[in-house]
Amino acid sequence: MSIFHKFRFNNRALFKPKISIEQPMIKIGTIKEIWRYPVKGMAGESIESCHIDQHGLEGDRQFAVRDVKRNEIQSCKFRPNLLSCIATYNTDNAANIDQAPVSLNFPDGQIFNSGVTAEINQKISELLGHESILETLQPDSDNDLYKRFKAKNHNWLQELKDTFTREPGESLPDFSDLPQDFIDYVTLPGTFFLVSPCHIITTATMDHFKKNHPDSDWDIRRFRPNILIETTEGISGLVEQEWLGKTLHIDNTSIKCMSAAPRCGAVTRKQQTFGFDKSMLRTIVNEADQNLGIYGDISTQALINVGTDVYLS
Repeated sequence: MSIFHKFRFNNRALFKPKISIEQPMIKIGTIKEIWRYPVKGMAGESIESCHIDQHGLEGDRQFAVRDVKRNEIQSCKFRPNLLSCIATYNTDNAANIDQAPVSLNFPDGQIFNSGVTAEINQKISELLGHESILETLQPDSDNDLYKRFKAKNHNWLQELKDTFTREPGESLPDFSDLPQDFIDYVTLPGTFFLVSPCHIITTATMDHFKKNHPDSDWDIRRFRPNILIETTEGISGLVEQEWLGKTLHIDNTSIKCMSAAPRCGAVTRKQQTFGFDKSMLRTIVNEADQNLGIYGDISTQALINVGTDVYLS
Protein backbone atom coordinates (compact mmCIF):
# COMPACT_ATOMS: atom_id res chain seq x y z
CA MET A 1 0.00 0.00 0.00
CA SER A 2 1.33 3.45 -0.87
CA ILE A 3 1.69 6.46 1.36
CA PHE A 4 -1.62 7.75 0.20
CA HIS A 5 -3.69 5.05 1.95
CA LYS A 6 -5.08 3.70 -1.31
CA PHE A 7 -8.86 3.84 -1.29
CA ARG A 8 -8.77 5.77 1.98
CA PHE A 9 -10.76 8.61 0.45
CA ASN A 10 -13.57 6.60 -1.08
CA ASN A 11 -13.58 3.35 0.89
CA ARG A 12 -12.76 3.96 4.53
CA ALA A 13 -14.38 0.64 5.43
CA LEU A 14 -11.24 -1.11 4.24
CA PHE A 15 -9.45 0.33 7.25
CA LYS A 16 -11.88 -0.75 9.97
CA PRO A 17 -9.99 -2.89 12.48
CA LYS A 18 -10.60 -6.59 12.32
CA ILE A 19 -12.27 -8.27 15.27
CA SER A 20 -9.58 -10.05 17.27
CA ILE A 21 -8.70 -11.23 20.74
CA GLU A 22 -7.75 -8.24 22.88
CA GLN A 23 -3.99 -7.87 23.10
CA PRO A 24 -2.18 -6.77 26.28
CA MET A 25 -0.82 -3.23 26.36
CA ILE A 26 2.90 -2.67 26.80
CA LYS A 27 4.52 0.64 27.65
CA ILE A 28 6.73 1.81 24.79
CA GLY A 29 7.58 5.33 25.94
CA THR A 30 6.34 8.79 26.83
CA ILE A 31 5.38 11.86 24.85
CA LYS A 32 8.54 13.95 24.49
CA GLU A 33 7.20 16.70 22.23
CA ILE A 34 3.87 17.85 20.79
CA TRP A 35 3.93 19.92 17.60
CA ARG A 36 1.09 21.90 16.05
CA TYR A 37 1.11 23.66 12.68
CA PRO A 38 -1.54 26.40 12.53
CA VAL A 39 -0.87 27.03 8.82
CA LYS A 40 -0.41 24.15 6.39
CA GLY A 41 3.15 24.07 5.06
CA MET A 42 4.59 26.58 7.52
CA ALA A 43 6.80 25.84 10.52
CA GLY A 44 4.82 25.39 13.70
CA GLU A 45 4.94 25.51 17.46
CA SER A 46 6.00 23.13 20.23
CA ILE A 47 3.37 22.95 22.97
CA GLU A 48 3.12 21.22 26.35
CA SER A 49 -0.45 19.95 26.06
CA CYS A 50 -3.30 19.88 23.58
CA HIS A 51 -6.74 18.42 23.03
CA ILE A 52 -6.83 15.77 20.32
CA ASP A 53 -9.70 14.06 18.52
CA GLN A 54 -10.55 12.39 15.21
CA HIS A 55 -9.63 15.63 13.40
CA GLY A 56 -6.16 15.82 14.92
CA LEU A 57 -4.64 18.23 17.40
CA GLU A 58 -6.83 21.18 18.27
CA GLY A 59 -5.82 24.04 15.97
CA ASP A 60 -3.62 21.97 13.67
CA ARG A 61 -3.78 23.03 10.00
CA GLN A 62 -6.71 25.39 10.50
CA PHE A 63 -5.25 27.78 7.93
CA ALA A 64 -3.72 27.28 4.51
CA VAL A 65 -2.28 29.33 1.69
CA ARG A 66 -4.11 29.35 -1.62
CA ASP A 67 -2.31 30.11 -4.88
CA VAL A 68 -4.61 32.59 -6.61
CA LYS A 69 -3.65 31.74 -10.21
CA ARG A 70 -3.80 27.99 -9.67
CA ASN A 71 -6.78 28.31 -7.29
CA GLU A 72 -5.21 25.56 -5.24
CA ILE A 73 -4.21 24.96 -1.62
CA GLN A 74 -0.43 24.92 -1.34
CA SER A 75 1.92 22.79 0.74
CA CYS A 76 5.62 22.93 1.50
CA LYS A 77 6.08 20.27 -1.17
CA PHE A 78 5.19 22.79 -3.89
CA ARG A 79 6.05 26.02 -2.07
CA PRO A 80 9.07 25.19 0.14
CA ASN A 81 9.51 28.85 1.12
CA LEU A 82 6.45 28.38 3.33
CA LEU A 83 8.78 26.58 5.75
CA SER A 84 10.74 29.79 6.37
CA CYS A 85 7.68 31.30 8.06
CA ILE A 86 6.77 30.26 11.63
CA ALA A 87 3.07 30.18 12.55
CA THR A 88 1.95 30.26 16.19
CA TYR A 89 -1.32 30.93 17.97
CA ASN A 90 -1.53 34.09 20.04
CA THR A 91 -3.67 32.90 22.93
CA ASP A 92 -2.96 35.77 25.33
CA ASN A 93 -6.41 37.35 24.99
CA ALA A 94 -8.36 34.38 23.61
CA ALA A 95 -10.69 32.08 25.50
CA ASN A 96 -9.85 29.19 23.14
CA ILE A 97 -7.98 28.36 19.95
CA ASP A 98 -10.98 29.19 17.76
CA GLN A 99 -10.77 32.79 18.94
CA ALA A 100 -6.98 33.08 18.85
CA PRO A 101 -5.31 34.88 15.96
CA VAL A 102 -2.32 33.32 14.24
CA SER A 103 0.97 35.20 14.31
CA LEU A 104 3.23 34.70 11.30
CA ASN A 105 6.94 35.28 11.88
CA PHE A 106 8.59 35.90 8.50
CA PRO A 107 12.29 35.26 7.80
CA ASP A 108 13.01 39.00 7.66
CA GLY A 109 11.87 39.31 11.27
CA GLN A 110 8.52 40.92 10.56
CA ILE A 111 5.54 39.49 12.44
CA PHE A 112 1.98 39.78 11.15
CA ASN A 113 -1.31 38.88 12.73
CA SER A 114 -3.72 36.75 10.69
CA GLY A 115 -6.40 39.42 11.15
CA VAL A 116 -4.46 41.89 8.96
CA THR A 117 -5.71 40.30 5.76
CA ALA A 118 -4.43 42.54 2.95
CA GLU A 119 -0.99 43.02 4.48
CA ILE A 120 -0.49 39.36 5.31
CA ASN A 121 -1.59 38.22 1.84
CA GLN A 122 0.89 40.63 0.26
CA LYS A 123 3.67 39.44 2.54
CA ILE A 124 2.97 35.77 1.78
CA SER A 125 2.82 36.52 -1.95
CA GLU A 126 6.23 38.20 -1.77
CA LEU A 127 7.68 35.28 0.16
CA LEU A 128 6.44 32.69 -2.35
CA GLY A 129 6.79 34.69 -5.54
CA HIS A 130 3.17 33.89 -6.41
CA GLU A 131 -0.02 35.78 -5.64
CA SER A 132 -1.43 34.00 -2.59
CA ILE A 133 -4.05 34.39 0.11
CA LEU A 134 -4.35 33.01 3.63
CA GLU A 135 -7.67 31.33 4.31
CA THR A 136 -9.34 29.30 7.03
CA LEU A 137 -10.64 25.75 6.90
CA GLN A 138 -14.07 25.32 5.29
CA PRO A 139 -16.61 22.44 5.46
CA ASP A 140 -16.18 19.46 3.14
CA SER A 141 -19.40 20.51 1.40
CA ASP A 142 -17.32 23.24 -0.25
CA ASN A 143 -15.27 20.58 -2.00
CA ASP A 144 -14.28 22.86 -4.89
CA LEU A 145 -11.94 24.58 -2.43
CA TYR A 146 -9.87 21.42 -2.12
CA LYS A 147 -9.51 20.49 -5.80
CA ARG A 148 -6.21 20.00 -7.55
CA PHE A 149 -4.93 22.40 -10.17
CA LYS A 150 -5.41 20.77 -13.56
CA ALA A 151 -4.94 23.18 -16.41
CA LYS A 152 -4.84 22.02 -20.02
CA ASN A 153 -1.60 20.14 -20.80
CA HIS A 154 -0.68 20.23 -17.09
CA ASN A 155 0.75 16.96 -15.78
CA TRP A 156 -0.18 17.18 -12.10
CA LEU A 157 1.14 13.70 -11.29
CA GLN A 158 4.60 14.41 -12.70
CA GLU A 159 4.61 17.68 -10.81
CA LEU A 160 3.84 15.78 -7.61
CA LYS A 161 6.54 13.19 -8.29
CA ASP A 162 9.08 15.96 -8.82
CA THR A 163 8.50 17.25 -5.28
CA PHE A 164 10.08 14.04 -3.93
CA THR A 165 13.42 15.18 -5.44
CA ARG A 166 14.72 11.69 -6.07
CA GLU A 167 18.10 11.15 -7.67
CA PRO A 168 18.65 8.72 -10.58
CA GLY A 169 17.98 5.14 -9.48
CA GLU A 170 16.15 6.09 -6.27
CA SER A 171 12.65 4.80 -5.59
CA LEU A 172 9.47 6.85 -5.57
CA PRO A 173 6.32 6.08 -3.57
CA ASP A 174 3.81 3.88 -5.35
CA PHE A 175 1.49 6.15 -7.32
CA SER A 176 -0.32 3.36 -9.19
CA ASP A 177 -4.04 2.78 -8.83
CA LEU A 178 -4.70 6.03 -7.00
CA PRO A 179 -8.33 6.53 -5.95
CA GLN A 180 -10.27 9.12 -7.91
CA ASP A 181 -10.70 11.37 -4.90
CA PHE A 182 -6.94 11.63 -4.48
CA ILE A 183 -6.65 12.50 -8.15
CA ASP A 184 -9.32 15.18 -7.81
CA TYR A 185 -8.37 16.76 -4.47
CA VAL A 186 -5.11 18.14 -3.12
CA THR A 187 -6.18 17.51 0.51
CA LEU A 188 -8.84 15.43 2.20
CA PRO A 189 -12.01 17.55 1.62
CA GLY A 190 -12.93 19.41 4.77
CA THR A 191 -9.32 19.27 6.04
CA PHE A 192 -5.91 20.61 5.13
CA PHE A 193 -4.33 17.16 5.57
CA LEU A 194 -2.98 15.15 2.67
CA VAL A 195 -3.20 11.72 4.29
CA SER A 196 -3.90 11.71 8.01
CA PRO A 197 -4.48 14.12 10.92
CA CYS A 198 -1.71 12.60 13.06
CA HIS A 199 1.98 12.08 12.29
CA ILE A 200 4.15 10.19 14.79
CA ILE A 201 7.93 9.78 15.10
CA THR A 202 10.02 8.09 17.81
CA THR A 203 13.33 9.03 19.37
CA ALA A 204 14.45 5.48 18.53
CA THR A 205 14.21 6.28 14.83
CA MET A 206 15.92 9.65 15.18
CA ASP A 207 18.71 8.17 17.31
CA HIS A 208 19.19 5.41 14.75
CA PHE A 209 19.73 7.90 11.93
CA LYS A 210 21.90 10.24 14.02
CA LYS A 211 24.15 7.39 15.13
CA ASN A 212 24.67 6.01 11.63
CA HIS A 213 24.89 9.37 9.86
CA PRO A 214 26.08 11.97 12.37
CA ASP A 215 27.12 14.50 9.72
CA SER A 216 23.53 15.02 8.50
CA ASP A 217 21.20 17.52 10.15
CA TRP A 218 18.46 15.44 11.81
CA ASP A 219 16.59 18.35 13.38
CA ILE A 220 13.14 16.99 14.25
CA ARG A 221 11.48 20.11 12.81
CA ARG A 222 12.43 18.97 9.32
CA PHE A 223 10.01 16.04 9.64
CA ARG A 224 6.99 17.87 11.07
CA PRO A 225 5.64 15.33 13.57
CA ASN A 226 2.59 15.95 15.71
CA ILE A 227 3.83 13.61 18.44
CA LEU A 228 7.43 12.69 19.19
CA ILE A 229 7.57 9.62 21.42
CA GLU A 230 10.60 9.09 23.62
CA THR A 231 10.93 5.32 23.56
CA THR A 232 11.80 3.28 26.61
CA GLU A 233 15.25 1.80 27.13
CA GLY A 234 15.85 -1.24 24.95
CA ILE A 235 13.66 -0.07 22.05
CA SER A 236 15.80 0.85 19.07
CA GLY A 237 15.79 1.18 15.30
CA LEU A 238 12.93 2.21 13.04
CA VAL A 239 10.50 0.83 15.55
CA GLU A 240 7.33 2.66 14.53
CA GLN A 241 7.39 0.83 11.19
CA GLU A 242 6.77 -2.34 13.22
CA TRP A 243 3.66 -0.79 14.77
CA LEU A 244 1.63 -0.62 11.55
CA GLY A 245 -1.74 -2.24 12.14
CA LYS A 246 -1.33 -1.88 15.91
CA THR A 247 -2.75 0.74 18.28
CA LEU A 248 -1.12 3.35 20.49
CA HIS A 249 -2.89 4.28 23.73
CA ILE A 250 -2.40 7.73 25.26
CA ASP A 251 -4.58 8.54 28.27
CA ASN A 252 -8.20 8.24 27.10
CA THR A 253 -7.56 8.07 23.38
CA SER A 254 -6.06 5.54 21.01
CA ILE A 255 -4.29 6.01 17.69
CA LYS A 256 -4.42 3.31 15.02
CA CYS A 257 -1.05 3.10 13.23
CA MET A 258 -2.15 3.22 9.59
CA SER A 259 0.76 3.74 7.19
CA ALA A 260 4.39 4.70 6.82
CA ALA A 261 5.41 8.24 5.87
CA PRO A 262 7.61 8.44 2.76
CA ARG A 263 9.67 11.62 2.72
CA CYS A 264 9.80 14.25 0.01
CA GLY A 265 12.18 17.11 -0.73
CA ALA A 266 10.59 19.32 1.92
CA VAL A 267 12.77 17.70 4.62
CA THR A 268 15.89 19.08 2.94
CA ARG A 269 14.74 22.71 2.90
CA LYS A 270 16.08 25.47 5.07
CA GLN A 271 14.02 26.98 7.85
CA GLN A 272 14.71 29.98 10.04
CA THR A 273 17.20 28.25 12.34
CA PHE A 274 18.85 25.71 10.04
CA GLY A 275 19.91 25.44 6.42
CA PHE A 276 19.49 23.25 3.36
CA ASP A 277 20.75 19.67 3.69
CA LYS A 278 19.83 16.94 1.24
CA SER A 279 22.01 14.23 2.75
CA MET A 280 19.41 12.88 5.18
CA LEU A 281 16.90 12.35 2.36
CA ARG A 282 19.39 10.14 0.53
CA THR A 283 19.75 8.09 3.72
CA ILE A 284 16.00 7.74 4.25
CA VAL A 285 15.37 6.73 0.64
CA ASN A 286 18.21 4.24 0.36
CA GLU A 287 18.36 2.77 3.86
CA ALA A 288 14.83 3.06 5.27
CA ASP A 289 12.60 2.23 2.28
CA GLN A 290 12.06 6.03 1.98
CA ASN A 291 10.06 6.17 5.23
CA LEU A 292 10.50 8.13 8.44
CA GLY A 293 7.59 8.11 10.87
CA ILE A 294 4.01 6.87 10.53
CA TYR A 295 0.49 8.22 10.12
CA GLY A 296 -2.29 7.42 12.55
CA ASP A 297 -6.05 7.66 12.97
CA ILE A 298 -7.35 8.96 16.31
CA SER A 299 -10.30 7.31 18.03
CA THR A 300 -11.71 9.74 20.61
CA GLN A 301 -11.22 13.14 22.18
CA ALA A 302 -8.62 13.50 24.94
CA LEU A 303 -6.13 15.93 26.45
CA ILE A 304 -2.56 14.81 25.84
CA ASN A 305 0.49 16.18 27.62
CA VAL A 306 4.25 16.07 27.31
CA GLY A 307 5.43 13.36 29.69
CA THR A 308 2.31 11.18 29.29
CA ASP A 309 2.96 7.45 29.04
CA VAL A 310 2.33 5.74 25.70
CA TYR A 311 1.26 2.11 25.40
CA LEU A 312 1.00 -0.28 22.45
CA SER A 313 -1.42 -3.13 21.79
